[in-house]
Amino acid sequence: MERIKWQDYFMAQSQLLALRSTCNRLSVGATIVKDNRIIAGGYNGSVAGEAHCTDVGCYLEEGHCIRTVHAEMNALLQCAKLGVSTTGAEIYVTHFPCIHCTKSLIQAGISKVSYAIDYKNHSYAVELLQKAGIQVEKIPFDASKVAEYFKMIE
Repeated sequence: MERIKWQDYFMAQSQLLALRSTCNRLSVGATIVKDNRIIAGGYNGSVAGEAHCTDVGCYLEEGHCIRTVHAEMNALLQCAKLGVSTTGAEIYVTHFPCIHCTKSLIQAGISKVSYAIDYKNHSYAVELLQKAGIQVEKIPFDASKVAEYFKMIE
């Protein structure tokens, strides 16, 4: 069996990060990669030290949970906090980024967005990514395919 492809490896990492999500509505994970090295990861959850949706429920306004920091933002903020440049980096996300995360990814200099699942793909987000020249690729995730690699190391 061949080694796992980079794109599948990074998408699997994002899927693993999503398992840490504390939002009841949707579990999302994001992995930022530069030169085939993971520089940050994030999942959607509450601000550090605050109550989590899994503990007290979602804080909904206009159908959107405002308690949650999105996975993409958590990954970008981790880079900012540690002083790691995201210029030219790629991001692997379990779900298509929302409009706000899309704008932040563009501003952070992300060069490519890979995602596994279409999720309310906002037409303006798609337009902005195209105008910014950011490559977008849908990479469907198949957990059983990744699980095959674990059988190699048993």
